[in-house]
Amino acid sequence: MRKALDEHYGVSTQFSTGLVKETEEKVTETANGTVSIAGLIEEEIILPRQGTPTRLQEKLAAGEFVVSVELDPPKGLNPTKILEGAALLQQAGVNCINIADSPMARVRMGCIAMARLIQDHLGLETIIHFTTRDRNLMALQSELLGAHALGIRNILALTGDPLRLGDYPNTTGVWDVDSIGLIQVLRGMNEGHDAAGSSIGAQSCFHIGAALNLNMTEEETTQEIEKFRRKLEAGAHFIMTQPIYELAPLLRFLERVGKPSIPVILGCIPLHSSRHAEFLHNEVPGIIIPEEVRARMRAAGERGHEEGLKLAQELLSAARSMVQGVYLMPSYGRYDVVGKLTKMLLVQQTA
Repeated sequence: MRKALDEHYGVSTQFSTGLVKETEEKVTETANGTVSIAGLIEEEIILPRQGTPTRLQEKLAAGEFVVSVELDPPKGLNPTKILEGAALLQQAGVNCINIADSPMARVRMGCIAMARLIQDHLGLETIIHFTTRDRNLMALQSELLGAHALGIRNILALTGDPLRLGDYPNTTGVWDVDSIGLIQVLRGMNEGHDAAGSSIGAQSCFHIGAALNLNMTEEETTQEIEKFRRKLEAGAHFIMTQPIYELAPLLRFLERVGKPSIPVILGCIPLHSSRHAEFLHNEVPGIIIPEEVRARMRAAGERGHEEGLKLAQELLSAARSMVQGVYLMPSYGRYDVVGKLTKMLLVQQTA
């Protein structure tokens, strides 16, 4: 199922030459009766040719409008529901899937494993959220090397949700580096070395994303813009924003910074009900829902789902010329809602 991704990245066991080495299975028995495995690799090893861009990277470079949807890995052992959701979204036309990294500081299946499952079963490219909250500097780099070997290249560098929000409020966060430090680590790997300056054998091909919170006061906006500029200097290739529910925060940001030098992908969580809107506004850090929007959701009553979809469509249509993509986040596992919104956006794109 991942044939398309394999063809895109190229078949290679060597970064520089693209050569394939075939290894025959050689199993021999040693003197003490144990089995010695000289080589069990029968299939071609898929590694990227040096400098190979991701599909997302190519689309953004070409100026195409992209649609990504965030999926949370399962809380348990079975990834079937998430894979089914990703398949539904693929049919709707999404370009890639965002995989969260223990969001809201709650334990879930690892984002790298979930991303690999999606890419293997569906051939659909992923963006993993990678936080510095739970890993020290060594672990960050080890996992990134592993992700690269597994064909996972799009990385959204994040600090991570506060631990007080989750099931383990007394757990100690690590934060050897923040999101800016992680971007610098990724850039270093793309230059061929780790954070200590040691060679990693070749230049990696990471496509580096950074987060942007547009829901800020005037003073906070100044601080966020300074962080945005530092992320650019650190080596970010694209930006993904926190969800917004009115155009004003985006306009305020663009007025302050002008046209960004890297693509901006706008975040959106379609609302389902008045209760949903109030929860996001009051309980989720970084999300502000204007009173006008909450009033519309209250007035909608049992039609909240339809009104939330309408609000999202209105906002994204108004913002479309200012951004290069949208990043949809379904709530309550309602993949059908963001699938419907994706189809609406694609119809507008071809109109």
